[in-house]
Amino acid sequence: MPPMSEAPDGDGKLLRLEGIEVVHGRGAASPFTALSIDRLEVAAGTSLGIAGPSGAGKSTLLHLVAGLLGPSAGAVYWDGRRIDVGDEGTRDRFRRDTIGFVFQDFHLVDELSVIENVLLPARFATWRADREMRARARGLVEVVGLIDPDRRAVDLSRGERQRVAVARALFGRPRLLIADEPTASLDAENGAAIAELLVTTARESEATLLVAAHDRTLLDRLDRVITLAGGRIVEEKTR
Repeated sequence: MPPMSEAPDGDGKLLRLEGIEVVHGRGAASPFTALSIDRLEVAAGTSLGIAGPSGAGKSTLLHLVAGLLGPSAGAVYWDGRRIDVGDEGTRDRFRRDTIGFVFQDFHLVDELSVIENVLLPARFATWRADREMRARARGLVEVVGLIDPDRRAVDLSRGERQRVAVARALFGRPRLLIADEPTASLDAENGAAIAELLVTTARESEATLLVAAHDRTLLDRLDRVITLAGGRIVEEKTR
C-alpha cells in the first residue's frame, strides 16, 4: 500500500471525508452498502454527533475515521494527510498518536487499579510509566471526579468505570476523541454526567470529538449532529 499522503487542498485543520463508499460483500450476488457519504468535514476542536437507528452506519463511520476499516471508494483526510492508506503499522501509529477511544463497554482490567487502567496506553508503548506519566494520570483521575486512584476497577460502579475510560482516552493528549455509545449502558443520572464530562474535557483539551449515540441528552450538547439512515446523511443540525 502507498504511504499516508498529503491532501491536495488540505489546510491541516480538518477531518475530511470525500466520496466515501463502504461496501460489504463486494463480488457477491447482493453486495451491501454500509456507508455512502459524498463529503463530510469536521473543524479541529469541534464536536460532531452521529445519530440514527441501529444499522444506520454510525459505528462504520467511526471505524473508518479511526483507520480500523478501509473505504471501498473515496478518501479520509486528517490534518491534511490521507489516513485510509498505508500499511497496518502506519495506521496503528496514527491511532496511538492521534486518537483516544471511549467505548460503551469500558474495556477496563478489573484487577488493576484506577490509576493503572488510566496508564494502560503508556504500558502498551513503553515498559514502565515514569513519574511524569503517573502525575498526569492522577491529574486526569481528579478531573473526571474519582477520589481514589488506587481502588480496583472491579469495585467501581458503571458510572465510575466510564469515568476511568474517559480519563484513559485523554491520557495521550489525543487530538481526536472518538466515543461509540458512551452512555448507552448508564442510567440517566450517570449518562448526563458522562455526557457533560466528555464535552467539557474535549473542549478544554482542544480535541475534536466524534460521538455515535442514541442519547439525545448527549447529542444535544454537541456543536453539530448528523443523522444517518441506510449509510447516508439524511439530516444535519448545528447548535
